[in-house]
Amino acid sequence: MRLQDLYGTYDAIFSLGDLCIGSLKLRQNNLRPYAGVLDWMATPELSDVNRLLKNRFIGFMDLPNLRVIGYAGEKYICVSDDAYHFVSNHDFEVGKNSLSHLGSYAEVREKFDRRIRRFLEKVNSCQRILFIRTEGDLGEAKELEKVLSGLVKNDFRVLLVNHTSVKELVEDNWPLEKVCAIQLPSDNKFTANDSLWAELLKDIHISNKE
Repeated sequence: MRLQDLYGTYDAIFSLGDLCIGSLKLRQNNLRPYAGVLDWMATPELSDVNRLLKNRFIGFMDLPNLRVIGYAGEKYICVSDDAYHFVSNHDFEVGKNSLSHLGSYAEVREKFDRRIRRFLEKVNSCQRILFIRTEGDLGEAKELEKVLSGLVKNDFRVLLVNHTSVKELVEDNWPLEKVCAIQLPSDNKFTANDSLWAELLKDIHISNKE
């Protein structure tokens, strides 16, 4: 799928990780009207995200699967979901939580359940959805396309951005019907590619901002 086939208007846009880059760039370009389930989590392996979507989020952030790793800066406790190999860096605030007790688990759980309900409602009702993912290979992207085809009721597209040693935006031509894969420079990938992201997203629009 080519980049030009990605352009147009969508009813919903969601980030699928792997870090918060996708969510940040959507917000910077006014394409993020609400939070997604994976916006602020570290989800390094796309294969695990595929498994999560295939499972319809069953078991996600369940308390028996959680393991406290340490501090994520001064403000948050870093917590691993060992079932899916994801890491939460921005959900468990210091004060309410400690290295020995997740005191705000019920509150965090309710937040994720709310986001999961919204996600599942959107994939069932929207006519056209865009998903953005950073990092993933061709095999993982092919599996993601298959999983989403079974989950999304109507039409969808995937923008897959890999950060590599390129110096500018490079479009890949993977043999996938629903996935457009590109490469962006890996140097300072959180901030240095703002203009490239703006160019990438300028012809993408969202129809119903909530």
